[in-house]
Amino acid sequence: MIYVCVPVHNEARTAGLVLWKVRQVFTAFPREYQLLVLDDASTDGTGDVLASYAKVLPMSVVTHRERQGYARSLEELLRLALRQSDRPKRDCVVTLHADFVHPPDGMDEMVKRIEAGADLVVAELVEQRGAAPRGLRWARLWMPRLLRVPGVKDPLSGFVALRLFVLRQALRPDGAPLLTTDGWCANAELVARLAGHARRVDTVPVVARYDLAQRPPRVPPWRRLLAAWRARPIIRGARTSGASLLLLASVLRAQGGGDTARTDSIRLDPALPIGAIAPPPSPVPHSRPGVRFPVGERLVYGARFGPFSVGGATMEVAGIDTLRGTETVHFVFHVSGGALWYHLDQTLQSWVGRDDFQSRRYWNETDEKGKHWARKFEIFPDSGFYREAGPDTAAPTVADPLDDAAFLYWIRTVPLEIGERYEFARYFRPERNPVIVEVLGKEKVNVAGRKWSAIVVRPRIPHGGGIFAERADARMWLSDDDRRIMLALQSTFSFGQVTLKLKEYADSAAGRP
Repeated sequence: MIYVCVPVHNEARTAGLVLWKVRQVFTAFPREYQLLVLDDASTDGTGDVLASYAKVLPMSVVTHRERQGYARSLEELLRLALRQSDRPKRDCVVTLHADFVHPPDGMDEMVKRIEAGADLVVAELVEQRGAAPRGLRWARLWMPRLLRVPGVKDPLSGFVALRLFVLRQALRPDGAPLLTTDGWCANAELVARLAGHARRVDTVPVVARYDLAQRPPRVPPWRRLLAAWRARPIIRGARTSGASLLLLASVLRAQGGGDTARTDSIRLDPALPIGAIAPPPSPVPHSRPGVRFPVGERLVYGARFGPFSVGGATMEVAGIDTLRGTETVHFVFHVSGGALWYHLDQTLQSWVGRDDFQSRRYWNETDEKGKHWARKFEIFPDSGFYREAGPDTAAPTVADPLDDAAFLYWIRTVPLEIGERYEFARYFRPERNPVIVEVLGKEKVNVAGRKWSAIVVRPRIPHGGGIFAERADARMWLSDDDRRIMLALQSTFSFGQVTLKLKEYADSAAGRP
């Protein structure tokens, strides 16, 4: 499905022409499409024009009673397209103006680029037809130099095509606005935020048809230039945030060393750090063997690199299942993010015995840089081996096996003593063991809207790399109560410090803390 998003304000003279031209494009270039049009409190009869075309075109109209501006209208249409799509990796959006300065003729080429593998296609102004005011020409010339986006010479047109999956990656998990500027600056901000998550960014040349414009510019050129000057830090921040997430993802991807063609989840997931190793030859603290976490418990995390938000993850107790005659607890982890050419959408699922806290099944399903792969393990604690789907070969496991997801829950059951040092060797793949955990002390931390008393631990892999390398000096904060919630995780890299913090916590029994 191709969603054509058209924000409109007082364009009664041209809106109908633009919509009919879209229909002509898709008649000659047959694709399934849907027009999403937003009337931003027009007062010139635009609403009547849109209503008449909605009767004959595949079109939905959203109406604002009070004007909210171009950026908010555009973002609302983009979010609407994402909600309507059931295939965001295939479906795309084309954003289009209703003033006819950019005729829709170039949409077919933009869609072809998306179908050929691009995630973002930007229409760049290469020629102007008709007499534009001198001030407007100067603003159009200089603003791209103020609002630079790598790989795009002209991010201002507002005529772009994008894969919906890229939009989903760019939206913040907390629901904060995607666009914080307006007008031409909002066009540049959109391109900057999306480009950081696109595997491939293409450009196509377009002609600006000022000879077809039916109204003068609404914003004086000097105000456009002033807005561009003020928007420079925002555009730079949008680009830097994406680059920071790329650095974070690259470091996590290197975690644990080993497989390259089929990367283990711990190298990718900032919310699942110590799961690629496991528990114990040294002093082993006593822990209750059964699973005591309530079904419905859900934790939501946000990651930050300096002032930038660089991703998010969730971990939850999904339910109770029966597996090979054993009652098991189902844990689910999900992480998503991406930057520049790197993208990650990963789901880890774990089934552990409810009474003995031993892993029986572990699935890792990952979309990474546009490629999908899955690793599925069946683990047999009683027989002492595990088997991976596909290779169908058996390998020995440890006495009390745990997988990546299960380990973070299990460590919450261990009564860690201040000043103690523990070695754990319970990861179901023996060659990945051990991990060392040192209990450093107690601190107060502010996360999820409140102050917590926390136990601070230092997990490390003596000969490993990434987030738990010796030089990374990682720290983990666990709540000092019966729940032992992971409140925060911090690690230091060559480019700076990355911090993962709890944003929300809820369970079906106790609700929010």
